[in-house]
Amino acid sequence: MTDLLDLTGDPADLTRVLCDLESVSGNEGPLADLVERTLRTLPHLSVTRYGDAVLARTELGRAERVVLAGHIDTVPLAAAANLPTWLEGDRLYGRGTCDMKGGVAVQLALAAALPEPSRDLTFVFYDGEEVESERNGLGRISREAPDQLAGDFAVLLEPTSGNVEGGCNGTIRVDVTMHGRAAHSARAWMGHNAIHDAAVVLGRLTAYDPQDVEVEGLVFRESLNAVRIDGGVAGNVIPDRCVVSVNYRFAPSKSVQDAEHHLRELFTGLDVVVSDAAGGARPGLDRPMAKAFLDVIGKAPGPKYGWTDVARFSELGMPAVNFGPGDPLKAHADDEFVPVEQIRHCLRVLKAWLA
Repeated sequence: MTDLLDLTGDPADLTRVLCDLESVSGNEGPLADLVERTLRTLPHLSVTRYGDAVLARTELGRAERVVLAGHIDTVPLAAAANLPTWLEGDRLYGRGTCDMKGGVAVQLALAAALPEPSRDLTFVFYDGEEVESERNGLGRISREAPDQLAGDFAVLLEPTSGNVEGGCNGTIRVDVTMHGRAAHSARAWMGHNAIHDAAVVLGRLTAYDPQDVEVEGLVFRESLNAVRIDGGVAGNVIPDRCVVSVNYRFAPSKSVQDAEHHLRELFTGLDVVVSDAAGGARPGLDRPMAKAFLDVIGKAPGPKYGWTDVARFSELGMPAVNFGPGDPLKAHADDEFVPVEQIRHCLRVLKAWLA
C-alpha cells in the first residue's frame, strides 16, 4: 500500500487507488489512515480524526464556510469480486467507483488544489454510511463536535451524474403486527390465522396512491411499500402472530412526526410500532450561496428521492445539496461504474466555484 496519495494528478487515477484499497463498512481504518496521513502533509489544513472519520479545515477567516462531505465505506464486494478496478473506455468499474469514491477523490483533489479558497472549507471523510445509522461517522461528529461541521452551505458528493439534487426525502419504517391464536393446523378452526389477517395491511398498501409533493420548486416523489413479512413458527401450527414491515419515503415538507401520524391513520385499528425513522431535508436552493453554485453548474436542479446525509446538515440548520460523479442507479450494483469524465467535470465545477 502506498504511504501517501497523489492528490495532484488525474482524479480518475486517484479514484482507482481509493477503490482498490477495500473499505467495506467496518474496515475503513486503513483507508482513513491513508487519507489522514496525506492531508496532514498540506500545511493550509488543520486535520482531526474522529474514529475512522477524518476532518480537515481551512482557517482563513473568510466570510463564509462550505462543507464538502463524502463517505469512505462501501457495501460488500460482489460474489464475482468487483475489485480491483478495471477501465473500459470512459467507464471505471469496481466496488465504490460510483458510491462514492469518485466523489471522495474530488474532495481530496480540491483539498490540495485550493490553499487560498474564496470561502473557508471543511472536508469530511467519514465511515459507516452504508450501515445502521448509529454507526454513521458524520452522525458521530455531529453529536460529539457539531461546531466542527458548522458552515453556511454543504455539498455531499454522493453520485448524481454531475447534476445538483436538492434536499432529500425522509424515511420511516413501521412494523404492523397482526395478532391471532395458535392451534394445530389439523384443527385450524380452533385458532385464528394472523398471516391471513396481513391481507388487511396489504390491501391498504395496494390501494394507496403515493403523492408527488412540490417543495421549494422541486417535486419529490413519495412511496409506501411492504418490505418484509414475518410470521409462523412451524408447518403444522396456525400462526398467532404476523408482522408486516412497511417503509414510507416522504417529502421533506413533512416531519417524522407528520409521517408517523399519516401511517397511524392509514393503519387505524392495527398495532403499529415505529422501528426506524430519519427526517428529510428541504432543498434550500433559494439561499444566495446555493444560487451561486447553481449558476456555475448551469443546469436546473432536481430532487433527491432517496435519503442521504444532507438530512444531517439540515438538522444542523445548514442547507445542503447532493452533487457528485456517477449514476445513482449504479450504486451498489455488481457492475458498478463511474464515467471518468464525470469525476473530472465535478472537480472542474467545484474548483471554479470555490477558487
